[in-house]
Amino acid sequence: MRYSVRAVCDSRTMKDFLRLPCEIYRGDPTWVPSIASEVRRVLDSERNPYFVDASLELFICYAAARPLARTAVVINRVHWEKFSDLAAFFGFFESVNDDQAVQCLFGEVGRLARSRGATSLEGPFNPNHYSELGLQINRFGTSPAFFQAYNPAFYPELLESAGFRPVKILHTRRNEHIREYVRSRYRSECPVTASGGYTVRSFNMRDFDGELERIREVFNDAFASNWHFLPLTRGEYLFSAKFLNLVTLPELITIVEQKGEPVGVLECVLDINPLLRAWNGRIGPLKYLNFLRTRKRIRNLIIYAVGIKKAFQGTRVYKLLLDSACRLALNYDTLETTWMSNENLLALRAAGHLGLERDKEFAIYRRDL
Repeated sequence: MRYSVRAVCDSRTMKDFLRLPCEIYRGDPTWVPSIASEVRRVLDSERNPYFVDASLELFICYAAARPLARTAVVINRVHWEKFSDLAAFFGFFESVNDDQAVQCLFGEVGRLARSRGATSLEGPFNPNHYSELGLQINRFGTSPAFFQAYNPAFYPELLESAGFRPVKILHTRRNEHIREYVRSRYRSECPVTASGGYTVRSFNMRDFDGELERIREVFNDAFASNWHFLPLTRGEYLFSAKFLNLVTLPELITIVEQKGEPVGVLECVLDINPLLRAWNGRIGPLKYLNFLRTRKRIRNLIIYAVGIKKAFQGTRVYKLLLDSACRLALNYDTLETTWMSNENLLALRAAGHLGLERDKEFAIYRRDL
């Protein structure tokens, strides 16, 4: 079979890029199709502020005019400067079970990355460190929660056949009986008691942009030394939060302040994936109205992000956010996390308090060029 790799450069190849997952996951009852218009928005380098400092190219491997494998490649020179690591990132990887197609695809991607000065390929990042990331490496066939990567069991072997090796393992955590756990362990309705100049409040929808800026400030400070973390610009955070009101509610975001200064944030979201699955990758007015009606029945809560400014880590802020998480959990059956790192001891400690057990694992892969 003859393979050829083409860059996505027109509407036809973009259509192939977007449709390939539908062919791969056809008949898979647990797969949640991405919203095509949202994928287009994220991969529009003229609209997405992340690409002010990064370049993006999309590739597809074909055989006999049939798309078999795809990926995006991102080069972010700000990452190179901060971490002294000349890695090009790949993401949005999908493929049929054909190792030659994947080898051909990454052969071309590797040549491009080398020509731009990169010395390695690393991913998947869709398309950066604060998006969906990693390749699922266990618990295949189980339904993904919101913001979790999902892929067939043969994907790790495909990447390894193309010269990639896992360099970092991330994981999620889960408590399927969170309400009962909190009630039995803490024996109260988990009141959040503020003192010492601290105040605890929920997200104020009437000051949406202002609240996002306060959260961004906390997260940029809290995560400054984290693996691969680059500070988010105001434009990037606004862009990524465009649909925040669909995945969460004001009371699911807790902000701790000291004398009016935001110092800690707990951001929870609803697991909307069961609702998105029914959309089949396309949004419409009737689907949207039904989504708003049925969203109230969701009983799976996800801890999306928790951040405490470095100057306030080890203070009462930790307890205030933990109390808030317990209070919120009393209204849900299941509590999950997005990806966590084994090095984040503060997050692991909080997970222990909430009875969250290690669940799915995701690997970041790297290949030297």
